[in-house]
Amino acid sequence: MTAMSKEDLEREIARARTSVVRAVFPNSTNHYDTLFGGNTLKWMDEVAFITATRFGRKKFVTVSSDRVDFNMPIPGGHFAELIGEVTKVGRSSVVIDVSLMLEGMYEEGQVLAVKGSFTLVAIDDERKPIAIF
Repeated sequence: MTAMSKEDLEREIARARTSVVRAVFPNSTNHYDTLFGGNTLKWMDEVAFITATRFGRKKFVTVSSDRVDFNMPIPGGHFAELIGEVTKVGRSSVVIDVSLMLEGMYEEGQVLAVKGSFTLVAIDDERKPIAIF
């Protein structure tokens, strides 16, 4: 990573923060009318990818997902706000924490339903790791 001041890095991290709101509709739920876990992971990985790309403005691929905690079911008929935040920056990799906040469509307030961590690596056109900065 080239010399970047702590303030510049903090500014880039803040700028990359990503928030996406999705509606939990029947086409994404299971027979219990709760969001499929696979859909949850897909949504979280997409937000991690967007966050990493906004941070480094490079091509990124997911190389791992670390502990994902499903704290509660996500019922149909709710909103899911997915928030991605850069938590660690390496030479070619970045760790993104993604939180899924559950919100009733007709109610105020949110509660943390799912949290996970994703590691993404910046790559070149030959799919080899490259420096982020």
